[in-house]
Amino acid sequence: MKDIRKVLSDLNLGSIKVSEIPDELIFQLSSSMLIEQLEGPDELLSRLSPLQRDVLGLQRLLVEGDIAKAVIISEDLLSRSRSKEERDLECEVRIRMERALLAVDGSDASGQELRWCSERLNAIAPNTALHGISMLNQANWHSNNGEIMMAMAIHAEITKDSGFPDEIRGLSRLEVGRILTAMDDLDPAMRHLWTARAIFLQAEMEAEAVVVSLEWLDLALEEVTEDAPRMLYRIENAGPRSVPGSSWIPANERDVRDVVESIFPILTEDVGGTERTDLGIILDAAEILDEQEWKNSLLEKSKDIQDARLLEFLQS
Repeated sequence: MKDIRKVLSDLNLGSIKVSEIPDELIFQLSSSMLIEQLEGPDELLSRLSPLQRDVLGLQRLLVEGDIAKAVIISEDLLSRSRSKEERDLECEVRIRMERALLAVDGSDASGQELRWCSERLNAIAPNTALHGISMLNQANWHSNNGEIMMAMAIHAEITKDSGFPDEIRGLSRLEVGRILTAMDDLDPAMRHLWTARAIFLQAEMEAEAVVVSLEWLDLALEEVTEDAPRMLYRIENAGPRSVPGSSWIPANERDVRDVVESIFPILTEDVGGTERTDLGIILDAAEILDEQEWKNSLLEKSKDIQDARLLEFLQS
C-alpha cells in the first residue's frame, strides 16, 4: 500500500532510519519486501522475531501456490504463536486468517475464524490495513455463501470517516460495486465503482484502477448520452433508499471518454494475448462514441494482436 511504499522509499533514501520505525510496522514492511518484492534495507528484516520470519515464509509458500506444504507448516506456526515462549497475537491472527481462507477446517469454521480475526484486530489494531483486510475477507466469505446483506453490512463499516487506509476503502467500494452489479442494481453499482477508481488513482494503485475502470465501462456502455448527469454529480447527490432495487441511469459521454483515455495507453503497451476482452471494451467504446482515433491506434499494432475476434473487428 502507498503508506508502506512511502516508508520503504524513505528508508532507501536515508530520509528515515530503521531505528525510527516502530515495532508494530516492522512485520508489515518486511512482508511487503519479501512477498511483494519491494526494495528495503536488510536491517529491517533483522528486527523480525524467528516466528515472524517463519510466518512470512508461510505467506511466500501461499504466493508460490504450495498449498499442501503451507497447511502443514501453518499448524506448527499456530501452536508456536500461542506458546508461552513465542506468544504473538498478530502472528496468530495472520496464521488463522490464512488457514480460514484455505478452509482447512471446513467452510463453517472458516466463517467463525474470519469473524474472530476481525473482532480481535478491532480490539488490538483497529482501522489498520490488516484489520481492513480481515473485514474484506469476512465480507467475501458471506458473499460466497449467499449472505449478501451480511457482506454489505460489513462493507458499510468501511466508510470515508472510519479511519481505514484509502486502499482498503477502495477495495471495499469495488466489492460493493460488484455485489450491486450481480443484483442488477446498476446505478449505485456504477457510483461505487467510480468511487473505487478515484481512490485507486489517488493511491497510485494503477493495476486496480485499470480493473475497476474496465468494470465501470462494461456497465456504462449499455447506454451513453451527452446530457446524462456526470458521475461526480450522481455521487454527490445520491441519497439513501428504503429498499434496494433495479435501477439505471445512462452514462455521460465525457465520463466514458475520460476513463478510456486514462487506461488506453496502459492497455496498449502490450496488445498480445488470445483473449483481450479489455481491448474489446475499448473498441466498443470507440464504436459507440464514433471515436476513430482509438481504433486507428489499435490498427497500427494489429501485427502484434493475437485475439482473433479483435482482429476481425478491426478489419471489418
